[in-house]
Amino acid sequence: MKKKPNTIGFVYSTDPNFKPEVEQEIEEETLLPNQQKLKIRLETKHRAGKAVSLIIGFIGTQLDKEEMVKKLKNHCGTGGSAKDGEMLIQGDQRDKILQWLLKNGYTQSKKI
Repeated sequence: MKKKPNTIGFVYSTDPNFKPEVEQEIEEETLLPNQQKLKIRLETKHRAGKAVSLIIGFIGTQLDKEEMVKKLKNHCGTGGSAKDGEMLIQGDQRDKILQWLLKNGYTQSKKI
């Protein structure tokens, strides 16, 4: 079994009271739908030629992103995921995504 390397950068300390400071990610509160500035983009790079619709610019918790992707996947009838700060929906679903966003109170998004 391999151990993960220590990403903090300290190897050893002689101080018995030493505790490394761990940076904690601060999740931002989810903004209201009319305050979100979302962009919808079609991308095929690094995906073996497969197209995905990206929704970028969402400000909120990871749980809210995952919930939104779940609803979008259901609306579009396709797969997707929420990772690396982006929401991915499989295929060219830009029109359906825009329709869903407008129906749910989001302001006019940019379609790139």
